[in-house]
Amino acid sequence: MTNVFKLHPWHGVDIGNEAPELVTAFIEIIPSDTVKYEIDKHSGYLKVDRPQKFSNIVPALYGFIPQTYCAEDVANLNMKVTGRTDIKGDGDPLDILVLTEREITHGDILVRAYPIGGFRLVDNNEADDKIIAVLKSDDVYGLWKDISDVPATIINRLKHYFLTYKQMPYKEPTCIIDEVYGKEGAFEVIRASMEDYHHHFRR
Repeated sequence: MTNVFKLHPWHGVDIGNEAPELVTAFIEIIPSDTVKYEIDKHSGYLKVDRPQKFSNIVPALYGFIPQTYCAEDVANLNMKVTGRTDIKGDGDPLDILVLTEREITHGDILVRAYPIGGFRLVDNNEADDKIIAVLKSDDVYGLWKDISDVPATIINRLKHYFLTYKQMPYKEPTCIIDEVYGKEGAFEVIRASMEDYHHHFRR
């Protein structure tokens, strides 16, 4: 007997044998959500992280890539590229935004997506990369093969969300985007996060 119980979205769902070129993504929140959901690492169920306090709305499907982890390899890659020091991984699975022209009405789903780039984001000295991908078989966004194909207005919208979604009034922002990288950069980060997962969870 296999799969008698619900698989844990982080540990029980496979990233896919074509990764990093094509990955499985678990979607936690969608643009119409007024609260931020995230996976409960122990149970695998979605939980309410916090209400969206201000006008920030996630501009795409947002979740994580199963069987990834942001630890030493991801942090070392960040420091190698940026020249920063004292960076560590954020201790979470690798975040992913999935672009699609279709309206998807709820999270807690799995999708297949092609990574086309990402943001090298640092939050309080923690590497917190955001992979940008397009939904597999999407008739419109599926034509985008690299971040250079994406209009600057969309990139700026995505950047604005991540630079402000944790920002509180009268406090200094904690998130910095050092680089917007393309498809090959995304593959490099995904591979590093897969190695981190292997080191920490498959000993």
